[in-house]
Formats: sequence, structure tokens, C-alpha cells
Amino acid sequence: MTISSTISKLAVFFFLSVIILACEYPSEKSKQERHKTNINNDWLYLENNTPNIDDALKQETWQPINLPHSWNALDATDLEPGYRRTGSWYKKELHIPAVISGQIYQLYFEGVNITSEVYMNGKKVGGHIGGYIGFNVNITQAISAGKNNILVRVDNGYNPEVIPSQKSDFFIYGGITRDVWLETLPAEHLSNLKISTPQVSVSSAEIKAEVSVSNPKHSALKVKATLLDTEGNTVQTETFDVTENTSEIHFKNIVNPKLWDTKKPNLYTLKVALLENDVIKDEISDRVGFRWFEFKEHGAFYLNGKRLLLRGTHRHEEHAGVGAAMSNAQHRADMELIKEMGTNFVRLAHYPQDPEIYKACDELGLLVWDELPWCRGGLGNAAWKKNTKTMLKEIIEQNYNHPSVIIWSLGNEMYWLPDFEGGDNTEHMNAYLQELHDYAHQLDPSRKTGIRKYYEGADIVDVFSPSIWSGWYSGSYKSYQKAIDLYKAEYRHFLHAEYGGSSHLGRHTENPITGEGEIQADGWEEAIVQTDVANIAQIGDWSENYIVDLFDWHLRISENDSTFVGNIQWAFKDFGTPLRPENAIPYMNQKGLVDRANNPKDAFYVFKSYWNKTDSFTYIESHTWTERQGPKGTNRDVSVYSNCPEVELFLNGKSLGTKQRNIKAFPAAGLNWNLSFNEGENNLVSVGKTKDGKTVKDELKINYRYTKNNKAIGLKLDYKLLNSGNYLLTATAYDDQGLRCLDYEKRVYFQCLSGGETLKSMGTPTGSEALEMANGKASIEVKRHSKDEPLIMMVLNQSFKGTYLTIE
Repeated sequence: MTISSTISKLAVFFFLSVIILACEYPSEKSKQERHKTNINNDWLYLENNTPNIDDALKQETWQPINLPHSWNALDATDLEPGYRRTGSWYKKELHIPAVISGQIYQLYFEGVNITSEVYMNGKKVGGHIGGYIGFNVNITQAISAGKNNILVRVDNGYNPEVIPSQKSDFFIYGGITRDVWLETLPAEHLSNLKISTPQVSVSSAEIKAEVSVSNPKHSALKVKATLLDTEGNTVQTETFDVTENTSEIHFKNIVNPKLWDTKKPNLYTLKVALLENDVIKDEISDRVGFRWFEFKEHGAFYLNGKRLLLRGTHRHEEHAGVGAAMSNAQHRADMELIKEMGTNFVRLAHYPQDPEIYKACDELGLLVWDELPWCRGGLGNAAWKKNTKTMLKEIIEQNYNHPSVIIWSLGNEMYWLPDFEGGDNTEHMNAYLQELHDYAHQLDPSRKTGIRKYYEGADIVDVFSPSIWSGWYSGSYKSYQKAIDLYKAEYRHFLHAEYGGSSHLGRHTENPITGEGEIQADGWEEAIVQTDVANIAQIGDWSENYIVDLFDWHLRISENDSTFVGNIQWAFKDFGTPLRPENAIPYMNQKGLVDRANNPKDAFYVFKSYWNKTDSFTYIESHTWTERQGPKGTNRDVSVYSNCPEVELFLNGKSLGTKQRNIKAFPAAGLNWNLSFNEGENNLVSVGKTKDGKTVKDELKINYRYTKNNKAIGLKLDYKLLNSGNYLLTATAYDDQGLRCLDYEKRVYFQCLSGGETLKSMGTPTGSEALEMANGKASIEVKRHSKDEPLIMMVLNQSFKGTYLTIE
């Protein structure tokens, strides 16, 4: 059957449907109105690359799903090289009880990765190029009352003409990865509300806004604008004319505005109504934050006239088990955890993110670096340039009203690994970068542009970040002060984005590898080919201890430098990447402060101790280091990370003294004790005293032994029942004395032989069938099919050929 014959038959059906509905409701006259309905549920998914809609509809392998959805949710982080990079189809039956004459119907997709074509009742009605930004599709002329069929073809295949480059260090998840909405609008309606605050001070503020009036049919149209404060009280209201389909709104002298800042993110609401003879035809609203900011030349950052040290992190959009297809609750949980740490700035890496993220940043008080996904790949051809510039326009227009956004980033490592011949030509890249910079300021004169790690374009943009990976990709972390002093003088507006290193949750050592005597201490640059430079990334132990020290050193420097803008740690959460199959957890970038399921590592508490000023706590390093060893009489260091002014540490009920917190001291701002453990169980208790005299405490039990383990001779399996009803299977390496081998770090492989299934491909320390051990231990979560059937598990590696466990 051809597409044309299909459409003809559908047209006849829809025509008859309209007649039937007209007969059912002969006297009913429905009112046009604005309405928005989420349609995430009850879709069908077809994993088939056919570009032909008729071929897709003939298939019998459609699977029921709900959105958001990605076909790479698990296969991106499984143990097989590569992940599915091609097309798929989505289908949904949409019931519309009645089609109201003159009303506009449209679908709004928050994000479809990475190119899409949208069909309604067999007719192509739209599509989009670029996977990280929303788009509308008008379906008014393609629908009828009753049943309607939406089909969407999505493709994340290799396409060098669409950013980001396929050479980027993250997965490009295919699917409808964000929410989808059905929207209705009256024929005459408001759109494109664009709000600016050109003048803001402590005593007064000003709003200038523009709003478009679509399809005006009457000359008597007016726009009424009302500004509401944070409690919903009317601040100002005024009526404005409509001229050439646009109304310009201007509120002057807003007295004593409640400012938006990172501690008190006050949000006003601007309501705009379209009036015809004082009757409301349509109404929209958006939120407003009154704030102003400044990057001082070669100096600090100021928000609302006060110096603010930018305490930042990065966020990739993904989570264990779902990839990029995260729910709004999961998005919000990420941002609340970031804020709990005390963060005030987040770089959205390396692409614009779900609308829920910007909403959360506005509400929580998180400043935003929003990034065009020009990530690696160099400069492209004419189609590439058009697509990239269009995406920049879409990003700015969609996120313009968010007070949290202060930087439009134009790219990251853009010159790396060009996808097109001559794509790394500096002269051509600079000309295009200048074009993007000018275009960004044309679209939004109030915000700054930025880039990271393209030195030749540093003077083109407003804010620049060089590459400083002290203590990881180059040099010692003790070179950090030297690096930032150099770049503060060199760049007018220098903001340091990306620093840190990888850590394997639960891996600890008494003596972390620092590279002293093996690496050039003063280096900090990140090389394209890592093997060209001796660095900790290659020779280090990936222990939590080392990363804690690295971050502690960086934060001590940044917190004590009065002219430093601030820095942005990389990255908040472990995330998937096709470029790292040999990592401790395969295909995972493990530089996160939390794992891929948001379980904090020790480093999370280091940041919280420096940044969180409101929620008093103490944290003994480390709750994942409860088995330690060493010769009798050998003292060990124990650090406590806390934001309390003073902390007292107890060992086995005896006080080891109280120490004052001093952010100029290292490590742990001086909260470090040298002590001697007893053999066997030891109980550590830290008691922090707050400024108002209250106390908070942490407790940690450590089993310490004086006997060092010998070489591992085998693996054993144990299990425990989790609250979820699943089992946690743990493999432990042991020696000829039966001791756990705390120095064993080899990779092990789990398999469920029968009776259940592993929760694999999660990219977490308990969600991968292959991973390196952490202090002689590795675990995986298992779902049992039935208690009537035994659960049989196996673990092995090259040295130990198989250990089995049967759970009856």
C-alpha cells in the first residue's frame, strides 16, 4: 500500500468521523482555550530502522512503553563494545473527543535525540534536528475527532552535521528522552514571552518584556500585564497596546525588589493576558528573578553587588537504568543533592538539559552555564554551521527567561579530533566562533558568552576556561595555585571549569599514589593523547583517599583566594562514555562525587564541608573503609570532614581531643587525628559543635588487624537480603589464612546461572557483571524469580576459575 492511498483512506475515515460527531453534538459550541496535557503514557515502540512509515506500521513487534524512553538505557553500559546507533519508531493513539473550530492543536516535545520526523494520521507534520532542545509540531490540519495516531521516527545514527561530535566522551542516547505534551491554543493567542530586567538595584528594578500576538483578527486587542511578588501579591498592573503583532511591556520603578540570589532565590511572576474589549482571550505567565551580575576584569565575580565565589559542579543528564530518559523526579533529585552540597553554580555539560533542570535551578538558587553542544569535532560544513547556529538560537530563546542562566557557552574542546577535513583550521574556527558570539549577544545582550579549552578563541568570548587538571591528567595537585595565578593574569574573565579525577567507590589505601618522583609536578594541562604524559590517571590507584586529598587541596586554595572567580568540579555524578571500556566499571567515567545512582562517595562530604553553611554535620573518612590493616604500633591518620567550627574525636570511648576548623589547614581543614587502632573492632565517634552550641555527630566502626594479608588464592560468595526483596551478592578475595585481601583490585565477572537475573548494565558499583574489586570486594544486585526455585550464582576471573553459590 502506498503512502498516498493510506492517506486517502484515512482522510475518508476522518471525514466520516467528523460528520458523526457533528450529528452527536449538533448544538454544542465549544470555547477555544489554552490547555496543556502530558501524553507520556501508553506508547508503543518499534526497534526497526526502516525510514518508511508504511513498513513500520506493518511490523508486529511493537512493544508497550511509557515516556521518557531511550533504547540505549542499558545497551550503552553493557559489556559489549558499541551501542545501538540507528533509527526507531514510536506510536501512540491519541483520543480527541471533539475538534474545536479555529483552535490550534500542537505537540510539544521537550527533547528527541537526535533527529526526528513526526507523523499524524499518516501525514508528516514536522520534525527536528538536534536532540537536546524542545520543539513544537502543529497538528491542527492533520487531526479529527476521535482516534488519532501519532508516529515519530527517531534516529541517533552517526551524523557529523549535527552536534555534538560522535567523538565526545559521553553517550548520545537515542529516543524520546523527555516529556511530550498535547497543547491547545485559541486562534488568537500569545506566544514568545521574552522578559528582561535592564535595571536592577537594591532599591528599584525595571522590567521590559515583549510578547507576540499570533493570528490577530481584531484591532481592539490589548495586552494586560500583571507583576506578582513571591507571595502572589500584585506589584504592578498595566494595559499595553498591540502593534504589528507585538506588545511591549514596561514596568518602571519596582520599589525595593526582593532580589534573586543563590541563598534566597526570590521569584516573581509576570502574568500576561490578551484582551478584546476587556474580555480575556488568552493568558500566559512566566517567572522573573531580579538580579545583576558582573565578572570583574582579572578578578572576582559579583552577584547583586556582592562578591560571590562560584562553587560549581557539572551535570550530565543520565541515571542508572534509564540513561538519559530520566523522570522529572530524578532530575529534581539530582539538583537537590547538588544544592545540598552547598553548590551555587552548575555547568550543564555538554548540552542544554531538561526543562525541569532550569526550573530547579531557578527555585534552588543555582547559577547556570548553559552549553551549546559544540563538543569536539572541529568546524563542519555549511549544513553543520546552519544546524549549529539554529541550535544556539533555540537554546537562548527557550531558556531566556530563567534568572539562573548567566552564561551561554559556545563550546568545549571544539578543536579536538575534527570530523571534517580542515575542521581544525584556527582562522576559520575563529571566524565562526565570532559569528556565534555576536549572534548570542544579538539574541541576548544581557548575558555572557563562554568557552572551555579552545585557547585561540579565548579573546573572542566573554568568559574563558583553560584546561587545569592538576593532579590527574598532568602534574601534582599542589600546582593548582600556580596555575590559577597564571591564568587570572592572562585572561580578563577567567573561570576554571573541570578538575578532579576518578575514584572507585569503596577503594581505599593507607598510602595513596601521588606521583611524587614519577611525574612532572608543575604540569596541569590535559593532553589529547593521554599516553604522551605521565600522570596519575595512568599510574594512580583510583582510591577515594587520593581524590579526597586532591579536592581538599583545590578547595583550600579556592576558598582562600579573594580575587578568584571560582571553579567547577568535574563531574557531580558518574556517567557513561563509549571511550572508557577499561575503567574499573566498564564504560563509566568515574569522576563523580556520587555514583550513577546518586550514592555519595567520600569526596561529596569534602565539598559539603567547605560549601554547605546551613546544615551542620560531621563525616568520618570513610564509611566505605571499615576494614583496615597495619603492623601493631603503627599510627594511622583519620580525617573528619565537617562544617562545624570545632570537632572532638573519640576512639573506643576515649577523647582524642578537640580541634578547631581552619580552612587554611590541610588536610580536612585541620580536623585530622593521628591515632593507633586496637586489633579487632574500633569505634570512632566525631562530635561537632555548631556556632549556636548544638552538637552533631557521626559514628564509624572499623575492624583493624595487625596481620597483613598474603596473596589471594580464591574468591568466596556471600549474600544478604535487601529491603527491596532483591539479593546483594558479594565476592571477596581471600588468602591462605582466610583473610580478606585488602590489596586485591583485579576485575571479576558475575553471572546468574538460574533462578533470577542480575541488575546489570547499571554502571554502578552493584550494577555491573564485570568490575574491578575495591579492597578485595565486589558486589552485584540480583532479582530472584521465585523462592520456589533455587538462585544459583557464579563469580570468576582469569586467576580463579569459578566460585558458586546456591540460595535455596
